Amino acid sequence: MEVKDYMKLPYTRLVQEMNDESGHYFYGRILELDGCQSTSDTLEGLYESLNEAMEGYIEIKIENNLSIPIPETSNNYSGKFVVRLPKSLHQRLAIEAEKEGVSLNQLALYKLAL
Repeated sequence: MEVKDYMKLPYTRLVQEMNDESGHYFYGRILELDGCQSTSDTLEGLYESLNEAMEGYIEIKIENNLSIPIPETSNNYSGKFVVRLPKSLHQRLAIEAEKEGVSLNQLALYKLAL
């Protein structure tokens, strides 16, 4: 595959609005491409600079014959995973779910979505 082919794939772009000692700006990264990130003063600028960073990232990987991760799709996930936790935490969450009138699964989903 060539750079343009990778650029068409549905990579996950994570964008965060920042306010710190550097001022106000937007930070973005490509989740699947470790280290592929950029910043800009505007969202539009971030999208452009992130695409440039992604293009450069992919070009370097191709030039050095390194593998390039392909974006994950939701079809690769069942929506189910098992979590082991201490009995005391299980008890506390079960009591909280009962007080709220929801199932333990619903409570866990709510807490994970925060």
